[in-house]
Amino acid sequence: MPLGARKSVCVFCGSREGNDPAFVAAAGELGHALAEENYRLVYGAGDIGLMGAVARAAIRAGGDTFGVIPEHLLRREVGKRDLGAFVVTETMHERKKVMFMNADAIVTLPGGPGSLDELFEVLTWRQLGLHAKPVYLLNTRGYWTPLITLLMHLVENGFAELSFLEMLDVYATVPELMAALRADL
Repeated sequence: MPLGARKSVCVFCGSREGNDPAFVAAAGELGHALAEENYRLVYGAGDIGLMGAVARAAIRAGGDTFGVIPEHLLRREVGKRDLGAFVVTETMHERKKVMFMNADAIVTLPGGPGSLDELFEVLTWRQLGLHAKPVYLLNTRGYWTPLITLLMHLVENGFAELSFLEMLDVYATVPELMAALRADL
């Protein structure tokens, strides 16, 4: 990538809002902050849940957006077509690959099984040495704390190396996360 070229941040997050308004607020804050820092948002192209919140905030702040959605989710996730780029894939796996390949860093916000799948795939790829992109977890209101405990349990019981935990940077707030992005990218 040429010196000074725009960096892209892939955001994995829920297609639902969750039951705490802090989740939507943090998603909006992140979308706005990414735009302010001139990072391109790469995400799942939905216009609902946290996906919609992060994208709408990025767009309102003048940010560039790159959405990727599989054809079978166009209606369900209300494909957001007012993006800088809008890619329709055939499968979920292809969606993840396109998102990952178009990003310099990965951030996971609160979400459900799909967000977990996306997070664990990029962490597994990193553990296997397939990439060295930074991977972040935004632990809004402690949402991911049980997951972090589970990951430590894996290490303590010999199913993962301590280095696996070091591949995931965890931040409680958007300003902390943005400071890490600036330092790493």
